[in-house]
Amino acid sequence: MAKYRGPVCRLCRREGEKLFLKGSRCMTEKCAIERRSYPPGQHGQGRQRASEYSAQLREKQKLKRIYGLLERQFRGVFAKAERQAGITGDHLLKRLECRLDNVVYRLGFASSRKEARQLVNHGHLLLNGRKADVPALVVKVGDQIEIRQRSREIIPIQSALEAVEGRGIPGWLELDKAAFRGTVRGLPTKEEITLPVNEQMVVELYSR
Repeated sequence: MAKYRGPVCRLCRREGEKLFLKGSRCMTEKCAIERRSYPPGQHGQGRQRASEYSAQLREKQKLKRIYGLLERQFRGVFAKAERQAGITGDHLLKRLECRLDNVVYRLGFASSRKEARQLVNHGHLLLNGRKADVPALVVKVGDQIEIRQRSREIIPIQSALEAVEGRGIPGWLELDKAAFRGTVRGLPTKEEITLPVNEQMVVELYSR
C-alpha cells in the first residue's frame, strides 16, 4: 500500500500549524512549528499568494495529513460520504473518525495515528475478538477493540496508555485500561470532532 515516507514535520510546517503527527514530540519545544513556523523550501519565507482555491486546497491537505491518507484514499472516503443523505462535510469527518487506526489512537493505544496504523498492520489488535489488520476498517456502535494478550507488554503501547489521560478520550469511546480494551459507545458528533479544519471548504473544493 502506498504511503507518505517523508519527514512529517514538513507537513505541519506547510500547513502552518500543529497537526500532531509525531505524538508527544509535538507538545515539546522540539516541535518543528515552534522552531521554524514558516513553510519548508527555499521560498518558504516568501510572500504567499492567497486565493479562494488555495484556501480550500490547504483545508483539504490538512485533513488528509491529519488522518494520514493519500489523495486516492481520501477521494474514496469523500465519495462514500457524498453518497449519504445529509451534510457531506459531517459524514466525511465521521467516516474518518471511525477508521480503525484513528479509533486505536483515540483510545490511547498509540501516541499518534501513524503509530496506530503500524499496530493494526502488524496484527496487534483484535476487533470483536478477531484479528483485525486493516487500518481503513470502519467501526460500528458496540464494537470492541482490544490489544492482543501477547502484545500488551510492548513499551510504546504502555507509554501511550500512561499518557492518554492528559490527552483525553472522546465521549463516544470508552476505555478499560486494565483490560487493554475499548468500546465504541456511539458515533461521534460534529461537536466531539475537534480539528483545526473547515470541512465545508473541502466539500466546496471537490464540488468545483
